[in-house]
Amino acid sequence: MQDRTTNRMLYSLKVAGPQTAAALAERLGITPVAVRQMLGRLHEDGLVDFEDSRESVGRPKRLWHLTGSGNAQFPDNHAGLTADLLASVSAVFGDAGLDRLISHREMTTLNQYRAALEPIGSVEAKVERLAEIRSAEGYMAEAKRDENGAFILIENHCPICVAAKACQKLCRSELDVFQTALGPNVEIERFEHILKGARRCAYRITKKTRDDRQLAIKL
Repeated sequence: MQDRTTNRMLYSLKVAGPQTAAALAERLGITPVAVRQMLGRLHEDGLVDFEDSRESVGRPKRLWHLTGSGNAQFPDNHAGLTADLLASVSAVFGDAGLDRLISHREMTTLNQYRAALEPIGSVEAKVERLAEIRSAEGYMAEAKRDENGAFILIENHCPICVAAKACQKLCRSELDVFQTALGPNVEIERFEHILKGARRCAYRITKKTRDDRQLAIKL
C-alpha cells in the first residue's frame, strides 16, 4: 500500500512531467535522499523509469517519469468496458449507429458545459471554469496563460484514453464541444495530444480579432 508522500510523488510526475530527484524534493518538501529512496522503490515496482539527459557541461541530468503502469494508477472511468461497448455498438448498428451515439454524447456534454459557461462574461473565467469541470470528470485539468497571452487548457490525465484509442471520433467530438461551449469569439487548437504520443492533452485558446469575426460573418 502506497503512503501519502508516494502518491504525491506520482501525482507530481503526472501533472508536471519528467523531473529530477532534486526538483521533486523541492516540490514535495522532503529531502533529496528520501526522494531517491522512494524513486528506487517505485522503479523496482515498475511505476517509474528514468532517462539521463546529457548537457554540454557537467554531469548528465536524470529525469524521472511515469511508466505505463504508473499512469495506470490514475482513474480510467472503466475505459476498457467503454471501449468494448463502442465496439459492440459499431458491430451491431454499424458506423452510422456509432456516429449517432457519439453525437448524442456530444450534445449532452455541450448542454452541460453551456449551462455552466454562458453566465460567465470573460474568456479567462470561462476557461478556468471549464478546467474545473474537466477536473471533476477526472481529467486533472488546469488553466494557464502562455507568454503570448493565449489561454491554455491542460489535461494531465485522460480517463477515456483506452476508449479514445479504440474510437478517435471521441477526441474530435471533445474539441468541437470545447469550441462551441466557449463561444464564437475564440479559436481553439489542440497542440499536445496523448493519442499522438504526448504525455497530456493541451489546448490553446485565443480571442478572435475583429477582422476574424467579420470574415466569419461574411462566410
